Amino acid sequence: MNISVVTPLSTTDAENLIDAARAAADAAGVPVSVTVLDAGGHLLAFRRDDSAVLISGETSTRKAYTALQLNAPTADLVEAVQPGGPFHTLPTALDRPLLFIAGGVPVHRDGRLIGALGIGGGAPEQDHAFATTALKVLS
Repeated sequence: MNISVVTPLSTTDAENLIDAARAAADAAGVPVSVTVLDAGGHLLAFRRDDSAVLISGETSTRKAYTALQLNAPTADLVEAVQPGGPFHTLPTALDRPLLFIAGGVPVHRDGRLIGALGIGGGAPEQDHAFATTALKVLS
């Protein structure tokens, strides 16, 4: 039996993700909150820009959690929670709130899920772009 060990998301990885996400947001002139969760859904790192809207801290964390639990970018899940969609009741079915707004992305290493990144504060499309740009620091 060949079991491959994948290095978990480290605090250094988390800080690098935050720095890269904030650099992308700063370049666009958008104040944001950035959340990094490990594979167990535990907070590894968080940063809210001074001028980011307060709710962005909560939305960035919920976006990261949603991306982690469903192992998919939240941008890809928006349609699934619309009336008639396969996940329509999912946002209210669990104790831990999910958020189906673009800006959350899973983080993979060697094809394995090791955590998630969530960004809040900009328009959903901006948050998604900042998150996908930030992921490049780990490749």
